[in-house]
Amino acid sequence: MTPPHPPILCYGEILWDFLPEGIFLGGAPANVAYHLSRHGLDARLVSAVGRDVLGDEILRRLRNWRLDTTLVARSAGLPTGNVVATLGKTGDAGYEITTSVAWDQIPAGADAVLLATTASALVFGTLSQRSSFNRAALDRLLAILPPGAQRVFDVNLRTPYDDLDLTRALASRATVLKLNSDEAARLANASDTKLAGAEETHARTLFARHGCPLIVITAGPRGAGLLRDGQLWTWEPGREVIVADTIGAGDGFLANFLSNFLSGQSSDDELLARACRHGEWIATQRGATPAYPSSA
Repeated sequence: MTPPHPPILCYGEILWDFLPEGIFLGGAPANVAYHLSRHGLDARLVSAVGRDVLGDEILRRLRNWRLDTTLVARSAGLPTGNVVATLGKTGDAGYEITTSVAWDQIPAGADAVLLATTASALVFGTLSQRSSFNRAALDRLLAILPPGAQRVFDVNLRTPYDDLDLTRALASRATVLKLNSDEAARLANASDTKLAGAEETHARTLFARHGCPLIVITAGPRGAGLLRDGQLWTWEPGREVIVADTIGAGDGFLANFLSNFLSGQSSDDELLARACRHGEWIATQRGATPAYPSSA
């Protein structure tokens, strides 16, 4: 019998996205965990919610999705987080993020520490690192990962929580760096985001500065690129779809990419093509965590 795949820890925020048409469960690490689980992986969300009705409903939803909630702490003094999202004419989202919420204090408790010692990957982002509490907890988890585990940094720069010095420090600790073309340009101190080949140029600059073995840059409908070990650049063009909204498309892209990457059975061309098609499908759906078709 094949042993189960080691768990993947997703550290960071879980919250409610308040959209014009309703409220949806969100937060990039939670979205990634959801999509990883739909690819058959053992994804464990490390987060926190309040002891309130919104927190109760988050836990109910996670259990309904068959996601383990052991590592989702309940905060007695802080409420469950939320984001008010507004959609532009092209489906692009803007965000107003609440402060002093439960996910500002996500503990690296005994259960999380134990799982981290056997994890195949730890996925983390920028937003939850706005608190010193979380920075210390993430440090603890990163320090005890197995040597071969992937440290997956999912950059998500949201004003005013877009500290570039902190982002660069985290990038230097990652083995997989995923970011969009605008974020790559900011970290590379460049402004030529729309020039042909800009993503490759920025990826090579980031490799020179941070030494990250895998750098993945998404460029919305234009496609995505992958730089491996500072050498081979691979580009996958996007395909046109009818966009419902772009919320969660990047998270689904990352989950698909990571699931295939960890299997070790796909070429870089295949990794990007599958991830792009998956992100495009999510963009045709409403919300960050759409139900998967039975064939997915």
